[in-house]
Amino acid sequence: MFIFMAKGYMAAAVLIMAIGAQNAFVLAQGVKRQYHWPVATICILVDALFISIGMIGAGVVIQQWPIALKLFQVGGFIFLCVYGLFAFRAFISPTGLTAGQAKGDLKSAIITALAVSCLNPHVYLDTVVLLGSIGNQFAGGEKTSFWVGAILASFSWFVFLTFLAKSLSPWLGKPHIWRWVEGLVALMMWAIAAWLLLKLLGVIG
Repeated sequence: MFIFMAKGYMAAAVLIMAIGAQNAFVLAQGVKRQYHWPVATICILVDALFISIGMIGAGVVIQQWPIALKLFQVGGFIFLCVYGLFAFRAFISPTGLTAGQAKGDLKSAIITALAVSCLNPHVYLDTVVLLGSIGNQFAGGEKTSFWVGAILASFSWFVFLTFLAKSLSPWLGKPHIWRWVEGLVALMMWAIAAWLLLKLLGVIG
């Protein structure tokens, strides 16, 4: 069963590491050392929920219900454009991020973590549809092992990312360095938004 757990871990790791909005927010909270563990926990729990939904076959249902994907794409396009705009504003007027910086509260951090996890259509496409499609090729203990491996990938990635952000906070917290991180995040969000728009317009398949 270990080999199927490894397959689930590797498949999920590649996809989760590529979900930009989640990773960018976890990184930012880790650098600020502000509610970073609650934020990472929310991302892990949401991923575990969506992976589980995909493993029970919901990914196949979503694939056969195009209007659901369209709604996810429209909501994701709007969200990513706005998120990118905020990141671009931070790029233009960098302030730097410092450990314990007093900005926002736990409630707003949780709401944003839920937004970057639930309003990003890549989360649904990657965890529910893609991982669900792969995992449902197996049965019994093999499927369970794949599911456990996928969830472990999310857990280990966000724990690693949070620790990494904390250790790099003295360096990343400098305004002239963090502004380029924000700029990269803005470009990443807008690139994904542009891809979604092209999908909605039928320019790409």
